[in-house]
Amino acid sequence: MAETTSGSATAHAPSAASRPGLDGFPTDLSGAGKDDLLALAQRYGVDFIRLQFTDILGVNKNVEVPRSQFAKALDGEVMFDGSSIEGFVRIEESDMLLKPDLGTFRVLPYDDEGGRIARLLCDIYTPDEEPFDGCPRTTLKRLLERAKKLGFTMMAGCEAEFFLFEKGPDGRPTTDTHDLASYFDLGPADRGEEIRRVIIEQLLAMGFEVEAAHHEVAIGQHEIDLRYADALVTADNLTTFKYIVRNVANRYGYLASFMPKPIQEVNGSGMHTHQSLFRGSENAFYDPKGQHQLSRTALSYIEGLLQHARGFCAITNPLINSYKRLVPGYEAPVNVAWSIRNRSPLVRIPDRRGTGTRCELRMPDPSCNPYLALTVQLAAGLDGVERKLQAREPVNRNIFTMSYRDRRKYRIDELPRDLHEALEYFEKDAVIKAALGPHLTQRFLEAKRNEVLQYNRQVSRWEIDNYLGRY
Repeated sequence: MAETTSGSATAHAPSAASRPGLDGFPTDLSGAGKDDLLALAQRYGVDFIRLQFTDILGVNKNVEVPRSQFAKALDGEVMFDGSSIEGFVRIEESDMLLKPDLGTFRVLPYDDEGGRIARLLCDIYTPDEEPFDGCPRTTLKRLLERAKKLGFTMMAGCEAEFFLFEKGPDGRPTTDTHDLASYFDLGPADRGEEIRRVIIEQLLAMGFEVEAAHHEVAIGQHEIDLRYADALVTADNLTTFKYIVRNVANRYGYLASFMPKPIQEVNGSGMHTHQSLFRGSENAFYDPKGQHQLSRTALSYIEGLLQHARGFCAITNPLINSYKRLVPGYEAPVNVAWSIRNRSPLVRIPDRRGTGTRCELRMPDPSCNPYLALTVQLAAGLDGVERKLQAREPVNRNIFTMSYRDRRKYRIDELPRDLHEALEYFEKDAVIKAALGPHLTQRFLEAKRNEVLQYNRQVSRWEIDNYLGRY
C-alpha cells in the first residue's frame, strides 16, 4: 500500500450519524505503513484501536487506546503489565511492549456505544525491544521461519465448532439450547441460522473468506468453515473468529461457547485442522505417482504427527474437559492411526488431490491457543520430514470395532485419557518442548498442573449420587 503524508492521529472522527460505512476498505494491508493506517483510521471514523494478543492459554486479551494515542500505538510504544497475564512473567519483570503487525489492521463491522473500533494483532516484546519468549504468536512465527529455511510454507485451515446456549434470567450461562436441529438441518428446527448469517456477514466485512456454514450433529452446535491460508494468517483469523462469534451471540442474548464437551452424552466440539506444506506455488504433499498420490514428504509428515500426537495433545486439547470429548462413540478420535477415507483414526486424508492435497488432524479442539496448536503440529510434521520417517500402514477399517490383536498389528496407540496423562507425555517429548521453548513449556506445565490439582479437589455431583448413600 502506498505511503501517505496526510492523516493526523488527533484528527476529529465523524459522529456516529455521519460515520462512513466500510465499503472500499482495503482487503490487503500487507504493505501498509504507519501513515497509511492513520489515514484509514481518520477516513473510517475510528475512535479506538484495540491492541490484541493472546495469553498462553489462548484467551484473547487487549489494550485499547483512544485517537490521541494512535501514533504511539502504531510505533509499538504501548506497554502493559505482563505479570497479570497467564504464563507471561513474574512481577519483578512485568513491563511488556505491544508491537502491532500493521497488516492486521481491521475496523470492526459494528459501532459500540463509545464509538468505532479497529483492531491490530500484536507480538509481545521486552522493554529492551527483544521478542518475548512467552509470546504465542512469535513462537509460531519462529517455527514458520524454520520451515521456510527448509523450503516449505505451511498452509492450514481449521474447522472450529461451537455451541449456542441460552442465558438464564440473571444473565448467567446455561446449557439450554435454543433449537432442536441436528446435522445439516434447516430452519425452523435450526434456530441458529440467523445468528450464523450475521457472524458470516461480519467476518466478510473484515476480509475473511468463508467457505460454508451449517448446523452440526448436536443440538445447539454449529460450524463455520474458513478458507485455508498461511498458518499465521489462519491462527490470526481464529482469534478474531472466536471473538466475533461470541460477540454476535451476546448481542442476540445467547452465549457462544467453544468448550469441547459442554453437554454429557452428545458430540463435543472439535477443531479439525487441515494442513499441507507448499514449495512456492506447488503442494509438496502431492505426487501423482506416489502411494495414494501422496509424496514422501506427505507420508513422513503424517508419521511425524502420529509419533508426536501424544506429546502435543496437551497443547491441542488443553482442558480437563477436552478429554471428555476424546472418548469412543462420539466421532472424536482416540486412536493414533491414519486413513485415506475412514474417519475413526486420528489423521484422515481428504479425497482432493493436486493443490488441495492435505492431511486432516481430527483431535484438536477449539479451546486451544491456535498459535501454539499450529506450532506443535508443524514441529511434529517437520520432524517426520527431516528424519524421513516411513509412514505406517493406513487403517481403512473402523478402529472402534477392531480387536486388541488387530490394533497391535497396525501399531495403533491411544491418545491420553486425561489432562494429567497428556502433560506427562508432553514433558517427555523433546521435539514439542523445543518448538515451544523453555519459557512457554515451563509456564504451560505450571498452569495446567495447577488446573488438574484444582479439579481433583472438587467433589462432583456424580460422586455424591453414586457414593454418599452406599459407603
